[in-house]
Amino acid sequence: MGNLYKANEMETIEPLEFKMTKTDKHLEICRQLNNIYKQKNADYGDSFGQQYQEYGIISSAIRLEDKMKRFKQLIKNEAQVKDESIEDTLLDMANYAIMTVIEMRNK
Repeated sequence: MGNLYKANEMETIEPLEFKMTKTDKHLEICRQLNNIYKQKNADYGDSFGQQYQEYGIISSAIRLEDKMKRFKQLIKNEAQVKDESIEDTLLDMANYAIMTVIEMRNK
């Protein structure tokens, strides 16, 4: 939920709550995915694309499977590395799926 503000009768400002639709939330997540993609591509270069070109779609399956295994582990046990939450893992999976579609369309 986000906050907008309105003045009440006594001229003080109080938050005005609004609810995001699921479509709004989806768009927000897609924007977040794009930002993550940009940042990681800046750090790693086009390593996924290069690997895909060399090994084909199996390289994507392996990366997605690794993330799925990580997801299953996080469901069972709390993460030792605090930067790797269930949400982070799911966002990575979504980005790998999108990157795979990009590579498939580039062929």
